[in-house]
Amino acid sequence: MSTFAIIMLAATAFFAYKIYEHVNTLEDKEGGDAKTTEPIVEFNPSITIGDLIEEADESYGEGDLERALEKLMKADVLFPNNTEVVNKLAFVNGKLGNIQKAIELYQHSLQLDGNDDLTHNAIASMYKAQGSLLLAKEHYERALHIDNAYAITYYNYGNLLVELGELEKAKAMYEHALTLEEEFPEAREALENLKGKV
Repeated sequence: MSTFAIIMLAATAFFAYKIYEHVNTLEDKEGGDAKTTEPIVEFNPSITIGDLIEEADESYGEGDLERALEKLMKADVLFPNNTEVVNKLAFVNGKLGNIQKAIELYQHSLQLDGNDDLTHNAIASMYKAQGSLLLAKEHYERALHIDNAYAITYYNYGNLLVELGELEKAKAMYEHALTLEEEFPEAREALENLKGKV
């Protein structure tokens, strides 16, 4: 790519951002004192999505969930519809207790890529936390349909089935998890807890 093309690309991105910023300002004025939930993002042509994800991961590792969320929101504005960013945004929202927001983000991720078993796993856990057990069950089943060799899905699904009172099926899930991953103490303990109940 020539230097001129790079300059034109940067200028186009800058003006696109200025339009975005202007639209947000108009929305703020129309809404009175209501603030936009989108972060204010300064244009920096050298910033990459990898930089922002790395900064978010570092903040998360340090226990600063709010800063991790801020970095991921910035990445989502600059690089929209990136499933890694959307999933991490959902995960951090879930950790912060924003369950409904996490569900909405995971739903968006599944619209972008419906064949990701880990996203089905993640949204199932959010539905479970919300008490929507049948929706959680549906997503665990989809995850197993996509990848039937991931022990953690069987374990998580087994836990849900215990809550639903489907103990025989839960036992089968724990047993299958252990056939896939022999060293899986949580699955072994869960199976032990079912002894005498099924």
